[in-house]
Amino acid sequence: MEMSQNLGRGQKVYITTYGCQMNEHDTERMYSLLELNKYLAATSPEEADIIIINSCSVREKPVHKVMSEIGTYKSLKETKSQLKIGVGGCVGQMEGKKLLQKARLLDFVFGTDSIDQLPQILDSVVQENKRDAWTRMGHRETYSLETLVRKTKVNAFVTITKGCDNFCSFCVVPFTRGRERSRLMSELISDVRGLVSRGVKEITLLGQNVNSYKCPEGAGGLSELLKRVCTETDVERVRFTTSHPKDFDDALIEVLAKHIDKLGHYVHLPAQSGSSKILEMMNRGYTREAYLEKVHKIKAAIPNVNLSTDIIVGFPGETDEDFEQTLSLLQEVEYENVYGFMYSPRPFTKALKYTEQVPEEIKNQRLQRLLEFQDSLSEKIVHKYDQKIFDVLVEGPSRHNKNVYIARTSHNKVVHFESDTDLVGKTLPMKIVRAQPFVLWGEVVSQ
Repeated sequence: MEMSQNLGRGQKVYITTYGCQMNEHDTERMYSLLELNKYLAATSPEEADIIIINSCSVREKPVHKVMSEIGTYKSLKETKSQLKIGVGGCVGQMEGKKLLQKARLLDFVFGTDSIDQLPQILDSVVQENKRDAWTRMGHRETYSLETLVRKTKVNAFVTITKGCDNFCSFCVVPFTRGRERSRLMSELISDVRGLVSRGVKEITLLGQNVNSYKCPEGAGGLSELLKRVCTETDVERVRFTTSHPKDFDDALIEVLAKHIDKLGHYVHLPAQSGSSKILEMMNRGYTREAYLEKVHKIKAAIPNVNLSTDIIVGFPGETDEDFEQTLSLLQEVEYENVYGFMYSPRPFTKALKYTEQVPEEIKNQRLQRLLEFQDSLSEKIVHKYDQKIFDVLVEGPSRHNKNVYIARTSHNKVVHFESDTDLVGKTLPMKIVRAQPFVLWGEVVSQ
């Protein structure tokens, strides 16, 4: 696709993002690519020449948000005749040209595999006034890219895989991001070194199913990648998300324990349900008992580990007894954080055809019970941090108070503290003086 010589000059782009960390990472990549091609970032839709809605479709609500947001730009489109509006991400991939038919205000649609073509797409849209969808998905091409960041921050996301081969019965990801593809391990090591040279202290390795990573060169999986990142780069901290319990093997647990100084005391392990019957219907590939066995191994290998999880309530066929089993799982594992969601039917998924759909009222009731139950557990668990001293990495100032800084422990616990000195990027000892479930308050320990 040949590009115009005037590509991007004087044009401002505004991007809104709905969804997961992968979508947030995709938005940062879009901005970086556009900046390289002389586009500017707009601070509001009103000052933009191009508006992009980067959207997730894992749950139903974000799709509604996209359609609603498109409608809010009607008057803006009428006053700015040259304004171009596009939708990217999973919704763009899933809907394609149908979205252009549904929303006449839209000028372009692009999918998850077309992000790196965004400068060329905008050239076609702006210079040629082309109204089209770019949603071709490359299942066989080598997955290769360079992590791009506009402004160096303390932490950065590094995508190691894309797509998913699991086909959980509730999940649309395999249909919106395609089959699993992994990046070369040598490329990833180089990527991390480059980020560290720019001042990045912590990286988070990303993938829909991050621990299914397999190097195309045959150099190993996630455990080998983590070992090499820890030993062959100077990055201070390494995190990864999202893990699938069926792929969380003994080799990975061994690496986590051996390199705990960099990998920390935190594991996010999405259970989705505490009922083996529901897990089977979800096509998760493990039972409640198998999940708990892995939890016990993680706890034995990493003392004082912080465990968090995802839970779906109201999955088709979920009975009161199944839901009670989920609550008992929370009690047994003692998660410090639980991300709870109501089941929402998604296109193309197997669960869409299940007949025993749970009424919305019951879904709502169960979600509220789940969150209240977890709040009571978190309130008790968090006190173990009170009056303890931890090394924290300072991420940045609070948006609400310039004298309050935000830091994070190796347990992935957020700590707020006051300081008259700019300590961003520093790792320093912090005494926890007040412990709350979602935030700790601390004081810097004199060295």
